[in-house]
Amino acid sequence: MSDPSPIAAEILDIQTSGALGRSELIRRLFDYLAERTLDERSPKEAEVGASVFGRAPDFDPSRDAVVRVYVHKLRRKLDAIYAGPRRSATARLNIPRGEYRLVLEPVEFVASVAQAPVARPRPVLWLIAITLSMLGASATTWLVCQSRLPPAVRQGLDLRAGPIWAPLLSDRMPTIVVVGDYYIFGESDDGMNVARLVREYTVNSAADLNAFLVQHPKLNGLYIDLDLRYLPVGSAPALRNLTTVLASSPNAGPPRVILASALTPEMIRANNIIYIGYLSGLGPLRDTAFDGSRFTMGETYDQIVDVRTKRQFISGGGGPDSDGQVYRDYGYVSSFGGPAGGRIVIIAGTRDVGLMQAAEAVTNPSALKTLSGRIHAAPNFEALYDVEGMDRQNVGGQLVVASPVDSAVKWNGAQKPQKAFPAG
Repeated sequence: MSDPSPIAAEILDIQTSGALGRSELIRRLFDYLAERTLDERSPKEAEVGASVFGRAPDFDPSRDAVVRVYVHKLRRKLDAIYAGPRRSATARLNIPRGEYRLVLEPVEFVASVAQAPVARPRPVLWLIAITLSMLGASATTWLVCQSRLPPAVRQGLDLRAGPIWAPLLSDRMPTIVVVGDYYIFGESDDGMNVARLVREYTVNSAADLNAFLVQHPKLNGLYIDLDLRYLPVGSAPALRNLTTVLASSPNAGPPRVILASALTPEMIRANNIIYIGYLSGLGPLRDTAFDGSRFTMGETYDQIVDVRTKRQFISGGGGPDSDGQVYRDYGYVSSFGGPAGGRIVIIAGTRDVGLMQAAEAVTNPSALKTLSGRIHAAPNFEALYDVEGMDRQNVGGQLVVASPVDSAVKWNGAQKPQKAFPAG
């Protein structure tokens, strides 16, 4: 580029510095936006898709988000460049929201936009909003009906005195709801088009993917980080059930909702934690959840083994779909003291209907009464539910095992035997 303008000089510096990294698509997108910027033209999304990503002329951006995904990745790359090697710069390149061009702006301006306070809904309302968006009008009707119940009926549905919620809601420690998530990435057929999405059990973050590609160099250019994660279908009804209890929580403010991949040891120490998801998605809670437990996982996360009785519980939820066929699944509930006085509650399943049953069991007065009778007021306990499922619907379930657990075993700091967990 021979353009002597400041933006042309900044673009050239970025292109020749190597700071954009090894991704051919990121570099190609940057070069294309740079050319259009110097031409003083802002292209449409479809034009970017065709010119940079090889999409057909009739490319429909509403059905293929590749342009938005990579523009987001390029924005993050520019943020990293100006937070790192070019942190002394007084002006930086930015991509305005909703546009496909580069602009040169003062660093202070970009930072002020990024850090501007945003009006956010109360976390409990966010929890409800997430649930409603996934469940639709039926959940809306359910919540409205709950709000219109007579006071005597609502009092009968008050679950805060039960064995799960009384210890957690009686203190002033804040609460975090942790939803188990899974990292997925794209597999490219020609270095540009994403042919399919991939779940690799050893890859749970962008850093894991980079490490995986270092170990498998032949896959470089084949696997693409799309910054995508997915949640189990059963998370939505499970979250819906919890709104009954958490919306009226008297503890230190409404709960936050985060993904398990964002959970840190510091959060576990400073908060009550409620986990919702598959047993395979426990993330940093996994080892602690099974320390002192009478259960362990078998060859897969669809197999639970009772180490005391040697009985095995094998879920049929992960098998081939059988329309109208009843299959077996398992829900797991555990509650125990945290490392610094809080509570950890695990509401999980081997698959979706097991997760839904576990959430129903801890928010149903009759089920909680049954559980209380089996654990004999033990403050720390675990329970396993046998569930019948059909077409990803929870047909019915029953409590099969309930036992006290020693919370001290989980946090005593002693060297513990290495536990083996399935790869996936």
